[in-house]
Amino acid sequence: MISTKNPTLRANERRAWFLTLSLIGACLWQHTAISQEAGSQEGEWRYIGGDVTHTRYTSLDQIDAGNFEDLEVSWIWRGDNFGPTVDYVFRSTPLYIDGLLYTVAGQRRTVAAIDPASGETVWTYREPHTTRWERGMRNNYGKGVAYAEVDGRGVIYTSSPGFFLHALDAKTGRPLENWGDPVPVEGFSQTGVVDMLPDLVGDWDPWLNSDYEYDPEQGIPNDLGNLSTSSPPIVVNGVVIVGNVHEQGYYQTRTENIPGDILAYDAATGEFLWKFHVIPRPGEFGHETWENDAWRRTGDVSSWAPMSADPDLGLVYVPTNPPTVDFYGGFRPGDNLFGTSILALDVQTGERVWHFQTVHHDIWNFDNPAAPVLLDVVVDGRPVPIAVETTKQGFAYTFNRETGEPVWPMEERPVPQSEIPGEQLSPTQPFPTKPAAFELQGLTEDDLIDFTPELRQAALEIVENYRIGPLFNPPIEVGHPSGLRSFVSCPSGASNIFGPPSADPGTGVLYVPTLRGCRSENIVPGSEMDAPEDIMTTGETISDWAVANRGDFRGPQGLPILKPPYSQIVAIDMNTGEHIWAIPNGDTPDRIKNHPALQGVDIPNTGVQSHPVTMVTATLLLTAEGGAGLPVLHAVDKATGERLGTVELPASGRYGMMSYMHDGQQYIVVAVSSPNYPGALAALRLP
Repeated sequence: MISTKNPTLRANERRAWFLTLSLIGACLWQHTAISQEAGSQEGEWRYIGGDVTHTRYTSLDQIDAGNFEDLEVSWIWRGDNFGPTVDYVFRSTPLYIDGLLYTVAGQRRTVAAIDPASGETVWTYREPHTTRWERGMRNNYGKGVAYAEVDGRGVIYTSSPGFFLHALDAKTGRPLENWGDPVPVEGFSQTGVVDMLPDLVGDWDPWLNSDYEYDPEQGIPNDLGNLSTSSPPIVVNGVVIVGNVHEQGYYQTRTENIPGDILAYDAATGEFLWKFHVIPRPGEFGHETWENDAWRRTGDVSSWAPMSADPDLGLVYVPTNPPTVDFYGGFRPGDNLFGTSILALDVQTGERVWHFQTVHHDIWNFDNPAAPVLLDVVVDGRPVPIAVETTKQGFAYTFNRETGEPVWPMEERPVPQSEIPGEQLSPTQPFPTKPAAFELQGLTEDDLIDFTPELRQAALEIVENYRIGPLFNPPIEVGHPSGLRSFVSCPSGASNIFGPPSADPGTGVLYVPTLRGCRSENIVPGSEMDAPEDIMTTGETISDWAVANRGDFRGPQGLPILKPPYSQIVAIDMNTGEHIWAIPNGDTPDRIKNHPALQGVDIPNTGVQSHPVTMVTATLLLTAEGGAGLPVLHAVDKATGERLGTVELPASGRYGMMSYMHDGQQYIVVAVSSPNYPGALAALRLP
């Protein structure tokens, strides 16, 4: 047990505990080959998550606590050179392989190879223009590329907003010869590319029963649906596995769309190998969870977040999001497998090996926002290979990644039911018994700001207009008989794409960036929000209910309505399921410190209102403060959470961070964004 009386003693005990745990793990568990096989040659970064396990970990140790504050910006690579960046969104994590960096930038998702020492662009590749590219759902959200070696040759794989898959020579950027199929659109290479839409819709009843003739330049028509990509493919055991993305559910007003089926291609030839139906067809497992034939036209259930894999087991782990239309699902009664689930699929066949649905009949936008992190841990003296998914609702769902069995018991607990006409929610939802939730769940009056009696009273008056309640608080419509303005759902996105988790495979400790916040959606008749002229509007049937006027739940006098901390990093020992420590993300911002209502008030460190961005090294936890934070990078003691040093960045860190060794020097690259740097990569190294 760790002492809690003396802070210095506690820190020393934790460091000793980390060392002991590492030694025990080394003796009892020798499955660490997964990390070495799939990821990095020493000093490389071969997947956007560092390696195939998506730990965002590097074993490099040239940069440590003793020299961290000597770091200097070596170069800055401007992503806005490749097209406008919307709202300063920049989410690409570069790869570093065999002496080159690889990334994507801009709404066309240009692929670029970068010199790792100078930041000079070596080559670029941009997909030719298509009408269907203009309809891409999250064009600017490209998170990077994938890599594999085919017959000793490095190949870069990228999936585009237009839903094409490209294979490029890693050294030259040229399309791979004798790969894929010719695309009959002007400007496209006759090799090195696959049009994935025909593979997606080829066995889909709404397409087969339509009168449309396929047009590769325009894709399929909006009344059938639309989808794109945001995360890169993942390459496992010679198979390229591709996810997809739809329009955000809180913008949708129509009930039909394309299911986001998982596709797989041969890495060497581009041959289509298999497809997994995320909305089960008749005779398939889970089909009965779609009542009233809703499976026929309901869509989404995309896998917009990255994937991870275990090459030894031959499994790929796919996180999914909810079906069509957030906050109302009356047209799709049932649990709706495989919406908001974790899927473990056989890499070679696409067959489901196991799954777990983290939210039944999801109407809360609780999509799984990150790749499952794979670790080898020791639980109750037994070595266990785990997959852990951190979620928007603040849980870390943990499974034996081979069998799918929960590592700690999972309980189906009763949850409130809906009053919206036509809605039919699941009577229960799954609650992990371990680890404990890493964020505030549900909202009570005790959670409201209380820095002063006046602010406390103002917050109480605000919540009088809303229905507050527990996790899975159901929506109510505008004009509810109670007179309440709306409902409040907490958390709104505890773990999210802005700050994916990281982990130390040596100790089995997971570091979870989390944001404290609630959401309040106004639910109105879908006809009030439908915009048929919008090129993003898909489907034909207007939903009975949809979302309007998002984000109107705010605190008094411009202050957050909740007690701090506003965001944190939470360290969880995945060997025991216990929290080790939690620290605020950054320091109290000036707008709160200097707020007129707080003059003379002694307030704790609140942290900033954004997801921290993290990466783990052999000796440190590195963290940037995110979009609402300062443009700085912190070094943190992995065992205690103590801040060890801080250096300046050119702009605020966003989503991606990685590290590599080149010509004997360790570099740290942080994706940054600000008005002056709408999307950039900043590389730091020692003098």
